[in-house]
Amino acid sequence: MSQTHVTGEKPHQPEIATLEGKNKVLGFWLFLGGETVLFGTLFATFLALRGQVLDGPTADELFSIPLVAIATFILLTSSLTSVFATQAMHRYDVKAMINWLILTVVLGVSFLGLEIYEFYHYVHEGHKFGTSAFSSSFYALVGFHGAHVAFGVTWITMLIVQARKKGITTVTAPKFYVAGLYWHFIDVVWVFIFSLVYLMGKVG
Repeated sequence: MSQTHVTGEKPHQPEIATLEGKNKVLGFWLFLGGETVLFGTLFATFLALRGQVLDGPTADELFSIPLVAIATFILLTSSLTSVFATQAMHRYDVKAMINWLILTVVLGVSFLGLEIYEFYHYVHEGHKFGTSAFSSSFYALVGFHGAHVAFGVTWITMLIVQARKKGITTVTAPKFYVAGLYWHFIDVVWVFIFSLVYLMGKVG
């Protein structure tokens, strides 16, 4: 497959080589600020309601740290592959960027598979969305994060298709870059979920 590069001088950071690219990146940082507030609200709600289990199972009875640790490792590894994709973009190496993005998508889908399995297990243990305030706040927070992962996987997949057609230009580079920012964001959010939801749920 032939590689498509920007014409003329090749800026090291093509995502911000134009005013439009800079505005896209800045606008996306503002969007992530809003997302941070939204997740902060969900975290606060969960922490306030985590002890309201009624007759349902407790966090200590439900959570399996080894399973969640594997999911965490997979998602954090996908963040690393996303970094490698951005580095390949800065080298104008279309093939390497696409390969790293594909691996990022595979890891993201693997994470979602483990999360679906986890939810399926919880439901059969009596931990349903309406079981208690704890279960409702848990599924709202973790499920909302899972929806973000699913959106990220779909978004990056679409960008892979675009990269194959158009390569790396000052028009496409901002799209690849902000997708990487989004992916890092949901990885950071998961670190907080792992710490505040799962680890705190096991230690009380």
